[in-house]
Amino acid sequence: MRPAPRSPWQSHMAEIAAIREETPGVRTYDLVLREPAAREAFRFEPGQFNMLHLPGIGEAALSVSSDPARPAVIGHTVRALGNVTQALARLTPGAEVVLRGPFGTPWPLDALRGRDVAIVAGGVGLASLRAAICRLAADRTDYGRIAILHGAQTPADLLYVDDHAAWRTAGIDVWTIVDRPDDAWRGPTGFVSELLDGLGIAAADMAILCCGPEPMMGAVGERAFALGLAPADLFVSLERNMACAAGICGLCQFGPAFVCKDGPVFRHDRIAPFLGVANL
Repeated sequence: MRPAPRSPWQSHMAEIAAIREETPGVRTYDLVLREPAAREAFRFEPGQFNMLHLPGIGEAALSVSSDPARPAVIGHTVRALGNVTQALARLTPGAEVVLRGPFGTPWPLDALRGRDVAIVAGGVGLASLRAAICRLAADRTDYGRIAILHGAQTPADLLYVDDHAAWRTAGIDVWTIVDRPDDAWRGPTGFVSELLDGLGIAAADMAILCCGPEPMMGAVGERAFALGLAPADLFVSLERNMACAAGICGLCQFGPAFVCKDGPVFRHDRIAPFLGVANL
């Protein structure tokens, strides 16, 4: 007998177990579900998101940035921008929040086994890909070359720098680039799309997983395709305002798709006709 489908409206109380300052204005919140049964049942795939609700304030869609192999601790890396995330930034460990999820389509890691994989992220977009990096590192021998390309405005804005050594030890290349270097910066300066030139895309059986501001993802696509990447081998994660995560409210509609149900991860060639439509 098939189990009853999970209701998208089912929520659980969670406690903030720990808070880590990642970069100025960006923190990672480690959440633990209060109910033992809910904590035991919770599973997610890299690229999925949760709806985090603060009573009396609102709800926000947040990518899960923690290791899917350790689902008892649910990490969200968040920049304080809107009402919900600014209120979240005022909380301390021990505070309670309400969680729904997980929702959405994951990164297609199983379908990419045996291939080269490049993670390309701009700014806090790397948060959506961190769970995928954890999975790729754990299953490293199942893939070819793996590279992380991360761009940020300044060196202080680079996320997860404390993880770089572990990623490199796992056999993953890590490249970083910044728009505005400081006096101590010794790496390249420019945009993350410029790092694609060193990947050898034309000679590789490669797929790219990309998340960041939409102009940045557009630039990554243009450069990758010019270098020989097939449009079907670029996967992007889109961000849209969401209220229900069930495809009912319509706030996240993107052309014929709903980001909460059909995304947030999309194959580029399937949504390319809509990416250039202003204000869609």
